[in-house]
Amino acid sequence: MPLISRSLAEMIGTFWLVLGGCGSAALAAVFMAGTNDIGIGLLGVAFAFGLTVVTMAYAIGHISGCHLNPAVTVGLVAGGRFSAAEAPMYILFQTIGAIGAAFLLLMILKGQPDFVLAANSLAVNGFGELSPGKYPMLTGFIMEVVMTAMFLFIILGATDKRGIGSHAGLAIGLALTLIHLISIPVTNTSVNPARSTGPALVLFLNGQGLAITQLWLFWAAPLIGGAIAGVVYRLFETNESK
Repeated sequence: MPLISRSLAEMIGTFWLVLGGCGSAALAAVFMAGTNDIGIGLLGVAFAFGLTVVTMAYAIGHISGCHLNPAVTVGLVAGGRFSAAEAPMYILFQTIGAIGAAFLLLMILKGQPDFVLAANSLAVNGFGELSPGKYPMLTGFIMEVVMTAMFLFIILGATDKRGIGSHAGLAIGLALTLIHLISIPVTNTSVNPARSTGPALVLFLNGQGLAITQLWLFWAAPLIGGAIAGVVYRLFETNESK
């Protein structure tokens, strides 16, 4: 299938991931503001992100591979599963999809009469002041590298031709759910530069610039983690072939 068609599928899939994942967190927070109800809570948000991946894995997995994430694309390149020449187009369209979803989410949130845009709106990722648990930069960086590396390791294993490919989407979606359960308190969970870029950019364009000053971490750490996992997983494939 042409690269542009696969890239468009990636854009739609990443749009869905950000709208479903960030939307569940942001809309629940607004709905529950001023009440004692915790709404869907951490568990609900974690499952929302996982479900977006599961649903898109079966919707576009056969079209584009369902990366939905620049770190996944880079990890698959490092693991020898994807063309480096095609990676920039995938990453561009993933980021466009995430930005589009963030704009739509803000438009929906503004429909609530009491909504006030803040530095931590739109389920933005961050450290320090923007960390849900006020964790520092180094902690956030380590968490994002490790969580992304484990995510890519699971993706590479679940999609290995020696594995059970028909269940890969479920395994990957559940992995993302678990990752959110672990790391939401630290960085609000990125492991996905496009997912971080959408909310940060939309906030910046609406007068809240703190998240965009921290965005570098949510590109650097996931890309490093993804590349590490790709290189490490190739060792298992090399050993198997000997």
